[in-house]
Amino acid sequence: MNKQFVVTGIGTDVGKTVVSAILSEALKATYWKPVQAGDLDNSDSIKVDRMTDHVTLLPEAFRLNEPMSPHAAAKIDGVRIQAVDLQVPKVNGHLVIEGAGGLMVPINEEGLTYADVFQRWNLPVVIVSRHYLGSINHTLMTVEVLQQRNISIMGIVFVGNENEATESIILRSTGLNMLARIPETDAVDKAFISEQAASPQIQYAFI
Repeated sequence: MNKQFVVTGIGTDVGKTVVSAILSEALKATYWKPVQAGDLDNSDSIKVDRMTDHVTLLPEAFRLNEPMSPHAAAKIDGVRIQAVDLQVPKVNGHLVIEGAGGLMVPINEEGLTYADVFQRWNLPVVIVSRHYLGSINHTLMTVEVLQQRNISIMGIVFVGNENEATESIILRSTGLNMLARIPETDAVDKAFISEQAASPQIQYAFI
């Protein structure tokens, strides 16, 4: 059975694109980033393409010039993003969709958020959590928003070295499973992505 799911982070710069690349490579999936704001010459899609060998990329629905919240970047570019513009693409095989920032990031001036879009899609979600001061709060709030909207949660991927105190309280409080832990590395390159994609934890949780 083909798998389709969304990868969301508890905030910005938590490793969401790296995790998306790993999961896409492991599944030999199609990868899609619906909205790219800024870094158009080195977008998340470009990074995933550079770091993987067996991933099919779809073009973004919107490519915005300014590296800021999509609602603000779209306004500057004179673009209006509506929920109807963001539909789950039909693909052959597995599909990994990467969000941006966190769940409550606004996509348009009317207050449409990624949480709203994910709810419409009715796809399960993988949460990426990274250890930092405040990450427990951000992770638990992410889980609560998804649960309040009846969005299915596959589990949590932790990025960084093990932090037993943090991970145990998050997993105990939410009842969710830890799907995998992605270690810190000085070189996020194709070799690292391939190694993680072939790891037993990723294979067990996603294949």
